[in-house]
Amino acid sequence: MFSKSKITDPIEPKRDAAVARPSPTPSAAPSAPAGAPASTRPKSAPSVLSQDLTITGNITTTGDVQVEGSIEGDIRAHLLTVGETATIRGEIVADDVVVNGRVVGRLRGLKVRLTSSARVEGDIIHKTIAIESGAHFEGSVQRSDDPLGDGGRPKPTAPGAGASAVAKPATD
Repeated sequence: MFSKSKITDPIEPKRDAAVARPSPTPSAAPSAPAGAPASTRPKSAPSVLSQDLTITGNITTTGDVQVEGSIEGDIRAHLLTVGETATIRGEIVADDVVVNGRVVGRLRGLKVRLTSSARVEGDIIHKTIAIESGAHFEGSVQRSDDPLGDGGRPKPTAPGAGASAVAKPATD
């Protein structure tokens, strides 16, 4: 099954070593082969906003973000992880959102997960949602097939619903 090689046995070079070397041309950039799905692209590390960081303003990225500090502004990302020490005041729009800390504002995501330490005050518009036992949530939850593209517009209400349904006393 196994054989022990002798010190005098030559070591064969790996055949793929020459193929794996990048081209020396300056225009060669790391990217997926043409026609390859986006999931085969190399994944970059998430951006981490530390606990001692406070940001006032909006954040937009196509990558992943982990927030441990405070943000006053809107966030748009692929994956957003709100750490236990984090506080976000603004709208969150992301494909995947995991909330461990505090969010005050509207949250829109394809997949939304509130862990047991989450504190959310605002509306959630989602395609799928998971809320763990112990999570604190004040607001409304609305399912949408496209929570990122529809702008979070509320669904049309049935006739007679809303403000027009408030009963007024008769004055005959």
